[in-house]
Order: sequence, then C-alpha cells, then structure tokens
Amino acid sequence: MMAVTSSCKEGTKIAMDNGKYVRYTPEQVEALERLYHECPKPSSMRRQQLIRECPILSNIEPKQIKVWFQNRRCREKQRKEASRLQAVNRKLTAMNKLLMEENDRLQKQVSQLVYENSYFRQQTQNTTLATTDTSCESVVTSGQHHLTPQHPPRDASPAGLLSIAEETLTEFLSKATGTAVEWVQMPGMKPGPDSIGIVAISHGRSGVAARACGLVGLDPTRVAEILKDRPSWYRDCRAVDVINVLSTGNGGTIELLYMQLYAPTTLAPARDFWLLRYTSVMEDGSLVVCERSLNNTQNGPSMPPAANFVRAELLPSGYLIRPCEGGGSIIHIVDHMDLEPWSVPEVLRPLYESSTLLAQKTTMAALRHLRQISQEISQPNVTGWGRRPAALRALSQKLNKGFNEAVNGFADEGWSMLESDGVDDVTLLVNSSPSKMMGINLSYGNGFPSMGNAILCAKASMLLQNVPPAILLRFLREHRSEWADSGIDAYSAAAVKAGPCGLPVARGGSFGGQVILPLAHTIEHEEFMEVIKLENMGHYREDMIMPGDIFLLQLCSGVDENAVGTCAQLTFAPIDASFSDDAPIIPSGFRIIPLDSGMDASSPNRTLDLASTLEVGAAGNRSTGDNSGRNGSTKSVMTIAFQFVYEIHLQENVATMARQYVRSIIASVQRVALALSPSNFGSHAGFRTPPGTPEAQTLARWICQSYRCYLGVELLEYEGSESILKTLWHNTDAVLCCSLKALPVFTFANQAGLDMLETTLVALQDISLEKIFDDNGRKALFAEFPQGFMCLQGGICLSSMGRPISYERAVAWKVVNDEENAHCICFMFVNWSFV
Repeated sequence: MMAVTSSCKEGTKIAMDNGKYVRYTPEQVEALERLYHECPKPSSMRRQQLIRECPILSNIEPKQIKVWFQNRRCREKQRKEASRLQAVNRKLTAMNKLLMEENDRLQKQVSQLVYENSYFRQQTQNTTLATTDTSCESVVTSGQHHLTPQHPPRDASPAGLLSIAEETLTEFLSKATGTAVEWVQMPGMKPGPDSIGIVAISHGRSGVAARACGLVGLDPTRVAEILKDRPSWYRDCRAVDVINVLSTGNGGTIELLYMQLYAPTTLAPARDFWLLRYTSVMEDGSLVVCERSLNNTQNGPSMPPAANFVRAELLPSGYLIRPCEGGGSIIHIVDHMDLEPWSVPEVLRPLYESSTLLAQKTTMAALRHLRQISQEISQPNVTGWGRRPAALRALSQKLNKGFNEAVNGFADEGWSMLESDGVDDVTLLVNSSPSKMMGINLSYGNGFPSMGNAILCAKASMLLQNVPPAILLRFLREHRSEWADSGIDAYSAAAVKAGPCGLPVARGGSFGGQVILPLAHTIEHEEFMEVIKLENMGHYREDMIMPGDIFLLQLCSGVDENAVGTCAQLTFAPIDASFSDDAPIIPSGFRIIPLDSGMDASSPNRTLDLASTLEVGAAGNRSTGDNSGRNGSTKSVMTIAFQFVYEIHLQENVATMARQYVRSIIASVQRVALALSPSNFGSHAGFRTPPGTPEAQTLARWICQSYRCYLGVELLEYEGSESILKTLWHNTDAVLCCSLKALPVFTFANQAGLDMLETTLVALQDISLEKIFDDNGRKALFAEFPQGFMCLQGGICLSSMGRPISYERAVAWKVVNDEENAHCICFMFVNWSFV
C-alpha cells in the first residue's frame, strides 16, 4: 500500500518486491503515457501486448505495469478533484463577494426606507396640525419632486446624446448596485454555488423589472460581445439594427438601435424599441453596457412608428461586468421595461405586467446563455448525431425563430392572410416568397410528392384553466398519438428529401406511437432537443433508419413544474434522415404561457395521468376543485401554429385540411386538459371520473367486494388509514375494468394497468378488450362466466401499441353494484412484463 501511495506522487518510480524503487526511463514513461491516453484501464492481454510491441518495456513485469496504470489513474483522479475544488473555491469566493455587496445594498435600502418613512410621517403630522394651511400640499409635493427628479431636456447632437448616455449610466448603476429599485428575491430562486445566480424582481415600481447577479467563466469583453448580440440568446428578439455609432471622448461608444420583439401569442401585437446603447469602461476596470429608450422627453433623434408594432419603452437597463479573480467575470444584469399592457386584451395583461416572466424570458436567459457558452469552451465535446453544442444551439435558434415567425406572420416576410371560412377560431396565412421557399426540396420521395412553392400556416390561441403548463406539455410530448394525425405527419415529412437508408441510430424510449432518440441537452436543464422517430411508418425497425421512416427534430422547454412563471414550449419540424446542417426547418408546435403564477411550485413527482387526484388534504382537495395548494398557475394561454408546404394550385384543399386539423388538435388539447385538470371533470359516457371522486371510491369498493364474494379472499391488503382506492391504484398487479357491451371497451385501470396497456386514462376508452387478446383468449373471455369469475393460466396479450405482454395468470370477475346488478367486468393480470 505504501508503494502505491508513493508512486502516486512520483510517476517515474516503480515498486519492486524487495521494497526498493526503480526509475522508469523517459522513453518508458512516454510509451506508457501513449497507451494510457488510448486506454486508461488496459486489460491483462493488452498490457502483455504492450510489452511485446515496445522492447523498451521488456524488462518490466506485467504486474509492475498494472501498478503503474493504477497509480496513473490515481494521479489523474487527484488532479481532477483538485481542479474541481479550486473551481468551487473560486466560485464560492466570488459568490461571497456578491452576497456581501448585496447585503450592503440592502442595508442602504433599509436606511433609505427608514428615512423616507420618517419624512412622510413628519409630513403627515404637519398636515394634521395645519389642515387649513394650503402650503402643506406644496411641501409634500416638493418632497415627492425631490425623490423623483425630472430628466432635463436633451437634443440629437453628439453632446446631447452623450448627456443622455451619462444619465442612463447613472440610473442603471443605481438599479444594479444601488437602491433606486426595491428588489425582492425571485420566487423559487435560492442563491448558492450551483445556482444560476442571485435573481430578484421589482416591487412597487412602474413597468416590469428584474435583476440578476452571477458568475460566468468568460472574460468581460467576451461577455459584452455576447450580450450585445441579443437575437442569439433572447428568443423573443426578432432583430436589432444598428442605425448609427458614435465614439465618445472618454473611450466609450454610443449606438442608436432599432429593436423588434416577437409577440408570444396570436392575440397580441409585437413590440419595437428605439434605443440608445452606451458602452464604457469605468475607473475600476469594470465594463458597462447600458441602454434606454429614446423618446420625446429627451428631445433626441426619433424613429417613426412601424406598422403592426406597438412602441414599448426600455427604461435604463444594462450589464455591469467586472473581472473576477482567477478568471471569468462577475455580472450584474438589469432589465426594466414598460411593455404597454393597455394594447392587449385584459386577460393577457399579466403577460406584460409580470416581472417574474421578464426575469424568466430575458434576465435569466442571458445568464444561462453565458454559462452554456462557457461550458462549451471548457468542454468542447461532440454530442448527439455528431453535432457539437454550438451546432445544436444553432438548430435550437432556428426552430424557435421559425415558430415565432409562424405565430407572428409579418407581412415584410411575405405572409398574407387567407379569407376566413366564417369561423374565426383558426387563422390561415400563406407565404410564397422566394426567400421563404429557398432550400425546400422539389423532388419526389417515399411515394409522396415533395411539395415546394408555398407554405401555409394555421394558427390559433386558446385559454386554459386549472392545468399546469409543464404537465400539459409533457403529456403532448410523450403521447403524440393523442393529438397528432400520422397521415399529416407523413404529408409534412414529404417536404424534406429522404436520406440514406439503413443508418443505425441510438435506441431511445418509446412513448405513444413514437420513439424518442435523445440528441442533446442544452441550456442546462431548461431546454432539451431530441429526434422523434415515428412508429408504424414504412418498414419499421427501432434501431435502423429504413425507407419510409419519418423523423422530427423536436425542442422542448419549460417542463420543470417547480419553476415559477415559466413558458412551456414544444416545437418540432420534419427532417431529412441525413440530418444535414442546411436542411430546411419548417417548425410547428405549441406554446403555453402562464397568466398568473402562485408562490408555491408544483410537485416534480406529479404523474401524467389522473393518479395525482388521489392526494387529498393539505395540498388541495382535487375532488372539489381546490387546486391552489399544488398548481403554480390556474390560467394560461396556449398558442398553436402548424406549417404545411404545398403546391400553390392545391391551396384551397390544403387550407381546408389545415383548418380541420388544427381544430381537431384544439379539441384534443381541450380533452387532455380536462382530464389533467384536478377540478374540471364532468360526467362522460362510461366511467371517466377520476380516482379520488366519490364515484371512483365507490367503484373501488365494488371491485373489492365482488372479488371477495366470488373468490372468498381479499383482493387488497390495506391499513384503515388508507383508502381502498389509493391501495388499488398503487397495486403492482394490473387491474382493469371493461364495459358490459357487445364490444367491450376499457373504462378504468390502475397505474399498473395503464403502464401495461401503454396508455392513459384519457385514451383508455378508445381501447377495446378484443384488441389486447388473441383468438383463444377472446373465446375464453367472451364465454359466459359459470360462477361469475374465471382464472386464466399464463399467456400472452398485447398493449395498445401492439407490444406483447406475458403474464403469470389472470383473474376475471363480474363487478356488481349495491343492488346486485352487474356493473362491469374486472381483470387482474399477475406478474406481467413486456416480452
């Protein structure tokens, strides 16, 4: 043991059996290092091969080489651990500095609030003592005027612009490190070495404002360069045009910018900004980039209003970037906007009045992007399908930009609206501009014509109640067959050229008629990209790309139920099997934005079915509709946009198809949202009421009573404190109920039953009993039960996806109600598993 430890410290020594050390020659160390980089843990055979291939190692025993590799791995592990601890120490030191600065700022803010409170108390007392003295009003007014001084007028000359810039810098710094804004901690955000940073939102301030402080492993100049390129990281930013650039005498730069932001939904217009941006270096070496809107109050240069845009205001905001000891930067970000909420319907105004949403979409997005760039530089690994992180990030931006363009449909991009069919629930736009159609394949493949001289977009928005966006989005992702039409998927896929066949792909998870192939995770855990291989298309093989296969590039974000005010989005586009970088991307998808957010985040363990309604108590009584204990949002707006490539002479037919398809998707989403909602359950045909309601409790009692009556034993073992329904739901054996009809369909299943059928309670009634059994099983099941029950020996059945399932035994019995009338048939599959 002593020899191994010593060798960890000195890599050029080896331990001999007699306890003496013998040094390796430089040539021997070089040969061993070459092999170590090829294979850090060589087998015995490989070590012997190394001795044969390298004569200079011929005097070394294989056992000694084994010890050398052990010691080399030990040193490598120690080096990595030391490097990690040094990085953590630097991060903690910088974080401690940030926290101390934040503490100083809070102390100043407390002092100011105490002073203001004393001042206004004194003014109130003076007003009370001299109610007839009109001078009291002027005293209070002058006090208020002193707290909020007016901006002096400016002009468009270089000196006037510099004056505006210096004023903007002062106001920005007072928000970033001073007490100009009362900041409160962002709900759900806790500072720490692994957190994104210290995030706060404004309290009692005009407009919406957010502030963040964090650490990034990039130098200040690089940070400023990245943040200035706002379209690269701010997904809502359509474009930033630099109209003019001026250099200042102090080495700074003034830029006049025109910026456009996409509208997040079809129900609101887009925003634009006319901005001044000032970049300068402070005396302590900190780099500052600050911005503000130019308006009539400064008498600066003007920008005429643009059609279909609402001119919003950016109040003094920006970035304070300071070099950090040991490398990297400490950054303070402030975003302060007035988004003119008066211009949107009242139901949507929370989107434009929420500082939390601004923090999620803008302030925190900037920090995440910087951290991702830093990680890519330090770990330049190749990820899914041979793509580097930067290439995947570009694909992500391409998907987001294409979806935003579809939702907004700007005329300057070639979009024009089609006439309505009399019902305004779905809006249709067409685009046949050459720039839009560039790159679309015009050949034929897979038996479908590859259409390519126009694009039609069908879009709509809808209000959702009492369903968390993250849960609904996860359901849409994992259960595509619940809402998608496979024929239209094939139609959309025909727009891209078929690639080489027989290409092996990584095996992924199977969900609802699709195989999800993990591609990459980007922007930490906030967003991930994947490739969807749709099942039952062409000659299906899960591990190969075959002729006729359909692939979708899919981007998913906002699935964290704990995040407060997060927008959930699922976008996808058909892709070529070759997955080339210049392949056309025509995205479609869903965006769900919360309209009001609670302080309590949703549970991350909530399932995608109705089992969550079993939890009744402090978290909220779901049977009565009180979901305030678990749901972070009770209202949200969903925007749907689907794009179709087509030939212009087929426009009328494609428009009819697109309207019907989007309307069917809306109906499916409403049905799914109803099922996932803890309160909006109605009475439906058959048994669709959720577990946790009185009807569900009654059914569970009937199932257990009937089983005990026919078989003479208890079905479940449960304690008195637990309900029968909850025990039945979590039973490991699959329990399913079907109707007493000529063609029985399933009406209820516990969690194991849903897993076995590979379905959900929403889609359960679409599955008939005969679909899962073979001919012999159907004959036995459809026979009259001589004694009200029957037992089946081990056999094979099928899931709703056609996967074979083996079971040790199955029991079937009639379920009777309190009036002794047959209600349904119940099945229990014991020890089942997929074959």
